Amino acid sequence: MKKTIILSLIFTLLGTLTGLIINTNHNKQLRTFNEEKKYYFLQEGIYSNEKNMLENTKELDSKLVINEKNKYYVYLGITKEEKIAQKIKNIYQNKGYTLYIKEINIDNEEFYNNVTQFDLLINNTNKENEILTIEEVVLANYEEIILNQ
Repeated sequence: MKKTIILSLIFTLLGTLTGLIINTNHNKQLRTFNEEKKYYFLQEGIYSNEKNMLENTKELDSKLVINEKNKYYVYLGITKEEKIAQKIKNIYQNKGYTLYIKEINIDNEEFYNNVTQFDLLINNTNKENEILTIEEVVLANYEEIILNQ
C-alpha cells in the first residue's frame, strides 16, 4: 500500500513537471511568432554609395538611412496602416518622388505602441506638413528604439 502511494506521488510529480516544461516551451514559441507586427516602410531608394545617396536626398528634410551590406536604404515613413502608407506616398509623389511600400515585421512592443499613437494622429489630419512632421518623429523613434538597441 505504501509503495503504491509513493509511486503515485512520484508519477504525479513527474507528470506535473513534464506538463510545466511543455507548457513553458509552448508559450515561448507562441510569443516568438505572435510578437512580430507588420509595418509599412516607405522606401525612397537603395543606393550603392553614400555620395549618390546624399546628392539625391539632399532636399529631404526627414529621412531614415540604414546602411546594410554596403547599401544605403532611404526611408521616408513608417506606419502600421496601408491606408496611411498610401497617404504618405501620395504626398511625396506630388513632390516628385517615387516611393515603394515595403512590408517589414518588427518585434518591439514599445515601437508598436508608439506607431499606433502616431497613426491615430495622422488619421485625424489631412495637412501635409503635419503628416510629414509626425513621420519625422516616427523615423527618429525607430532609430532610437530599434536601431540603437
